[in-house]
Amino acid sequence: MRLTSVLFLSDVFLTLHLCRTYLLFMKKLSFNFVKTILGINNVFTRHISTKSLKIDKVLVVSKLSRYEYEKRKYKDENVTKFLDDLKRRGADIEKLVYHYDLHKKYEERIVKTLKSRGLDVKVVDRYNYTEEDVNNCDVIIPIGGDGTFLLAASLVNNNQKPVIGFNSDPNRSEGYLCLPKKYSTNIHAAVDKLQAGSFTWLLRNRIRTTMLTSDECLNPTFLHDSELGLNTVKLSEGDKRLPFLALNEVFIGETLSARVSHLRMRLNGSTENTNLKCSGICVSTGTGSTSWHLSINRQPVQNVAELLRLVDIDPTEGKDSLATVLADIYNKNLIFPPDDKKMAYTIRELISAAVWPDPKGIKNRGFAYKLELRSNCYDAALVMDGGISFPFNDGATALLEIKPEDALRTVIFKD
Repeated sequence: MRLTSVLFLSDVFLTLHLCRTYLLFMKKLSFNFVKTILGINNVFTRHISTKSLKIDKVLVVSKLSRYEYEKRKYKDENVTKFLDDLKRRGADIEKLVYHYDLHKKYEERIVKTLKSRGLDVKVVDRYNYTEEDVNNCDVIIPIGGDGTFLLAASLVNNNQKPVIGFNSDPNRSEGYLCLPKKYSTNIHAAVDKLQAGSFTWLLRNRIRTTMLTSDECLNPTFLHDSELGLNTVKLSEGDKRLPFLALNEVFIGETLSARVSHLRMRLNGSTENTNLKCSGICVSTGTGSTSWHLSINRQPVQNVAELLRLVDIDPTEGKDSLATVLADIYNKNLIFPPDDKKMAYTIRELISAAVWPDPKGIKNRGFAYKLELRSNCYDAALVMDGGISFPFNDGATALLEIKPEDALRTVIFKD
């Protein structure tokens, strides 16, 4: 036993030594080459022959700023009362107004640029965005960040209508789903590329949700604004698909985070149920793997450093430390392509006790092409892209899967 332990530790130290040597070697390479080797700059595209994009009618979906949102709640009240209430709540009014003006000026630039090309442009926001608008345009251009992009995508239910986002505030927002940040200040160049067909189509897969057992009518809730009502969703006997597709993820669990979620899960068409006690399940697309999926599963540098100390390596947690590099490699490998046909599931805070899960052996996270979830919850919800919520209480069963016809058509510029 002692010899086995010594040999095991010897293997561990040898592996870590080789890893350290490898990383030191990698540091000597050019930074861009290192990023390519580690997969940091990977761009995943489904290669489809590109034709020039027909653009006659453009629908601009504009971000609703915090200032506009707050002001809307006062409706007929005077501006003084509105501002006084914001001050009372400790809001930075100057900052709210600054970012409101910044966004509106950017919106004006986008519209002016598009109209200068002879295009028919209509501007909407979350309060007046409709399926009819989607049907009547050639391309949808969300202006804002990833939240606005998700809003714009929510009413697109096929893989034909292009959605192309511009980040209106790249200094404050990453805008992973939008065009590269340099086009935020070079709108003309972006439109030139679109009209010339100088891009590659990227079909981002989305999650289709079918309710296998549920009430015939479901009352969805729009989480970002209680004033924005959604019509009751009526599910027919023949087709119980929910009329929304998840671009990032679907989350299922109790609405009260302190309450344990009781769920049954089947993977990839299996007839075997796994009974779970957890804090909910997050099912992600490749697009969503850079979002909530990454936040749930990423390893902080502190955790990696503590693991290294368990094998008598005392790493620092600085920028170029072994712990930092290993954490970065691990976290980057959590990301997978937006056009991948599989979904990633994560069981949040799985209770691993003598009898849970039942049967034993389920992994906290993994991949699936089909996932069935049944609720044994008290007050649970099925939430799409963190925005639209459906009740998902005891007995409700949902089938999650990816179909190519449900993908969202976006673009990647060739440069």
